[in-house]
Amino acid sequence: MRIFHLATEPAWSAAQATGTYTVSTLGLGLDEVGFIHCSQAEQVDGVFDRFYGEVTEPVVLLTIDTDLLTSPWQLDDVPGQAMPFPHVYGPLNTDAVVAAEPFRA
Repeated sequence: MRIFHLATEPAWSAAQATGTYTVSTLGLGLDEVGFIHCSQAEQVDGVFDRFYGEVTEPVVLLTIDTDLLTSPWQLDDVPGQAMPFPHVYGPLNTDAVVAAEPFRA
């Protein structure tokens, strides 16, 4: 399955240098939240509008192949949302990211 994560370009560049990405969502780390927030394809624009619309630094859309993840992941129901959201429960190994493209909704 392919899932998606919006990242700031500096955070993604830092992860590429170490091989591990640990940002849960804008301004919060994996150690603070316990998982990395991701989206299904249909959810990406809404997440961008809600959380990244005011971000001035470049944003990158990471496409993650769940078969390549070294950390567990799952679809979780989120109160008030029609579709479950994918979450990665541990560090994201950068080699599970099959595409990283500049994103603007």
